[in-house]
Amino acid sequence: MARLLLPGLVLLLPLALGCEEETIVQSTAGSASASAGAGGGKPGAKAPVVPAAPVIKADISEAEFTETERSRDPFRTFARVFKEEARGRARSQREVVLAQYGVDELKLIGIVTRIQPAKAMLVDPTGKGHVIQRGQFVGRADVVQTTSRSGATYEINWRVDRIRDGDIVLVREDPNNPDVPSATKVIPLRPEGSAVK
Repeated sequence: MARLLLPGLVLLLPLALGCEEETIVQSTAGSASASAGAGGGKPGAKAPVVPAAPVIKADISEAEFTETERSRDPFRTFARVFKEEARGRARSQREVVLAQYGVDELKLIGIVTRIQPAKAMLVDPTGKGHVIQRGQFVGRADVVQTTSRSGATYEINWRVDRIRDGDIVLVREDPNNPDVPSATKVIPLRPEGSAVK
């Protein structure tokens, strides 16, 4: 019994001496008696001085504040990056001749069929001529939006399928929908209603 009474007296001794500030003592045994005597101190008595814990200085370099793959800035917003990525247009990975003009804006002004491969010359709205041959992609692409969950977009272009004596044949195929028949467009050398000189 004396063993239990001694730790209780040691805990209550600073309280009995009194202090200017209220001290809170936490203990697992006898916590009810310690909290009951905490408010009864004598005014004017000094509290025992407890030495402060030594301050440990950490060696921090400037490199620890830079953003890396392992430690990124938690306050940096990436919304702008995703917004620009979503806004960015689907780009074709193939070389397209006259990609800035629609096929309807181009005029066929010449065909050479006696060489292999046959070649044709198209003129853009600015008056500049461009030589094309079979298999090349021509004109501004049409952007197709998929109906899948990803909602990815892709481009389909007109491809020169045949170069004949009086016209060229363009074909547009959708590789993601092989069941859909390909679209065909013919650009004549002499548009309807023009006279031959």
